[in-house]
Amino acid sequence: MGESSVRVEAVQILPEGVKARRVYLSLRDQITAGDLRDGQALPGEQKLAESYGVSRVTVRRALDALAQGGLIERRAGSGTKVRARPDGGQPAAMDFNTLMPQLVEMGQQTTARLLSFSYDSAPDFVASAMGLDGASKVQIATRVRLAEGVPFSHLTTYVPAQIAQNYSENDLATTPLFKLLERSGVQIKEAHQSVSATLAGPDVAEALEVAVGSALLSLRRVVRDVEGNGVEYLSGLYRPDMFRLEMPLTRVGRGAARHWEPAIGQSEEER
Repeated sequence: MGESSVRVEAVQILPEGVKARRVYLSLRDQITAGDLRDGQALPGEQKLAESYGVSRVTVRRALDALAQGGLIERRAGSGTKVRARPDGGQPAAMDFNTLMPQLVEMGQQTTARLLSFSYDSAPDFVASAMGLDGASKVQIATRVRLAEGVPFSHLTTYVPAQIAQNYSENDLATTPLFKLLERSGVQIKEAHQSVSATLAGPDVAEALEVAVGSALLSLRRVVRDVEGNGVEYLSGLYRPDMFRLEMPLTRVGRGAARHWEPAIGQSEEER
């Protein structure tokens, strides 16, 4: 069986029925978060049905979807067990304090697979964020980044054509984009980044080898040069079982006004 066939089989749809999806998502999140450990036995169908207040048929649908996605193993006579992840590793943890250097390091230590490469007019949301006019052409490239052969991020970048013409499609498949920008003479000064969540559509699910409808971490970043010009727009989608963002917090204020506040930019000694 070829590699592409394996990827297609790893993609699945959510089980039919609202209740079955609720059970499926609950168990899947517990597995990917590590609350249910590799090799741990799951309760029987009847016990799960009672726990979630649903029928055994509903539980069976949820378990079938989990088994299809490779998250559990069901064997007659031995019950259902959480299936060990192929890589056996832990999610890459990113601290907001040092997020940019860590992302740069990740780009150097992982591999990328180029999915698409083209030049076209900048989409409205990209043009607006980067300060481009409607007629501006941008290079649009979509890549999947892998750690030890396991896909963990789906990245789409938009770069003004006059900058992107300085490197090739092959360069994008082998070299981190920030290096290509600097090699093209861009003097990067700053970036603005936002993080939210979204669900995996069919194409992204296939590329990341997750179920359609899986929760993904969504990261948007606009990079600017020393003159304030937008030089890159990044739309990144990350598997939460392979990647997480961590934020240090500190208690500030006095009395009733005392509260938690992000400790962004503080050293360990300052915290």
